[in-house]
Amino acid sequence: MEYIPIRVSDIIRQVNHDIYLPAIQRELVWSTDRIERLFDSIMADFPIGSFLFWLLEEKNKDEWPVYEFIRDFDGESPHNPPANMAGITKDIKLVLDGQQRIASLLIGLRGKYRYFHYRWRETRLYLNLLKPAVPNEDNPEELTYGFAFRESADPDPKTPQLWYLVGRILNFNDAEDAKSDMKAQLAKLPEDQQENANKLIGRLHNRIHTTLVGNYYQENSQDYDKVLQIFVRANAAGKPLESSDLLLATATAKWDKLDARSEIHAFTDSLNEIGNRYGFGKDFVLKACLFLSENLPIQYKVKNFTKKNLLIIEGNWENIKKSLSATVRLISRFGFNEKNVVAPLALLPIAFYIMKRGNSSFDTSSKTEDAVSQVAIRRWFVFATLKNAFGGSSDTTLTGLREELSDCSPITPFPADRLYKSLEIEPRLGDTEIDRILGFGYQGRYTNLVLSLLYPDRDWRNAVFHEDHIFPKSEFQLGALQKRGYDEAKIQAYISKYNMLANLQLLTDSENLSKNARPFDEWIKTRDAPYLKRHLIPDLPSLGFDSFEEFSRARTELIKTSLKRM
Repeated sequence: MEYIPIRVSDIIRQVNHDIYLPAIQRELVWSTDRIERLFDSIMADFPIGSFLFWLLEEKNKDEWPVYEFIRDFDGESPHNPPANMAGITKDIKLVLDGQQRIASLLIGLRGKYRYFHYRWRETRLYLNLLKPAVPNEDNPEELTYGFAFRESADPDPKTPQLWYLVGRILNFNDAEDAKSDMKAQLAKLPEDQQENANKLIGRLHNRIHTTLVGNYYQENSQDYDKVLQIFVRANAAGKPLESSDLLLATATAKWDKLDARSEIHAFTDSLNEIGNRYGFGKDFVLKACLFLSENLPIQYKVKNFTKKNLLIIEGNWENIKKSLSATVRLISRFGFNEKNVVAPLALLPIAFYIMKRGNSSFDTSSKTEDAVSQVAIRRWFVFATLKNAFGGSSDTTLTGLREELSDCSPITPFPADRLYKSLEIEPRLGDTEIDRILGFGYQGRYTNLVLSLLYPDRDWRNAVFHEDHIFPKSEFQLGALQKRGYDEAKIQAYISKYNMLANLQLLTDSENLSKNARPFDEWIKTRDAPYLKRHLIPDLPSLGFDSFEEFSRARTELIKTSLKRM
């Protein structure tokens, strides 16, 4: 194997001209701090690893989908655009290993990075020319050089700063020209700061234009299966390759009329925008493609994504989208969202049932028979989730459920009883299960789901709900409890209970904001009787903090009663 040395400037010059991405590659996942660390490593002469390229011969360039590297990353739209190969009359290189590093170099030197932190920020990579390059021996994770993604070059007056746009260094073939370009700005600075700035400019120029920062190996085989094997092995040591990346690439290469990558990305995005938003990934959609295409194996393996099977999925794609969208719209009406859909695979049998019904507007139907089925679906989804029915051998579970649903017709009521039997669960909660549920804590895996079940008549549309401590958690600090004069036993009792289900409720964002950390007995006086009933607030002589244990016991009983009524 022959490795060829390469400079950063060589990479930047070739990106999206000679070097592209195969559909196998995942999208950019590096955050700004990872990119800053990459540039810091280059400046500090640390190795940044080798690259693996695949030479795609010009005659084969139309056989495989090719994508561009993102120059301007946008957190709202992180998808790589397809590369236009029309008019390309040469061999090209596709990156099999090193995509994150190359994309980071392109963004740092030629582009920008837009991300959300309290608000959307559009940033570029800068280097503080006044920061001395002193490694922190006590904390090797700290950057040696002052790289930072910033919205502007405006300095913070608290520390010496002169922010240099890193991409500016590409404008100069000679380091002395780069220094001269900054001469006017540096003239007002003390001599030691001028010296530090010029030293950093010279070093940056050298590391970008001159230093051989890494090596690349070029695979010349045109055998796609071999290339896939190389890709998997090359990525095994880094961020694990998701099966969905490989399967999506396979689908993209084998669909006849549609671009699988853009179709599946766009559809996944549209699912996640329904209601109060979801967090479905492309792996969920690909799994749905197998499950919702009858007679296809459900196992999520490369061997099941054959040309024949992928063409079946492509032919069924519109039905898949309609039934899965209707399913997500339906559960959104029921109050399920990203926080409480903890078993997404439980949605697939519902989507299959809706597809067999042949009614993509089933979620909005007000027919009596449809309303009955909708209620049965909600109940089944809740029990299948709470009883962890999809936590084990999910493929075997899904296969059995699809068989039970295969004879459904446009007039078949939702066969909940058959599905319960297939899952070997009962549509009720026993005392042991309820006791387990009562032990769920704040922001636990199932907590939001259980809380949502306590509000069966709530209108979930167009509202965002937060998990809230009824008695504010700020009051349960050890020091605060000691100041109240509580003994050790009472303090431990309070601390052990305040984060549990009995002290939690769901509030709208406006309710939560108005409540804030006000003592519960003060804030509850501003609420009406329906509020107390809706949130299962017990009728006690006192709702003051000293009565928290009594409150916890009483509300636990109310929650038990509510769950048993399910």
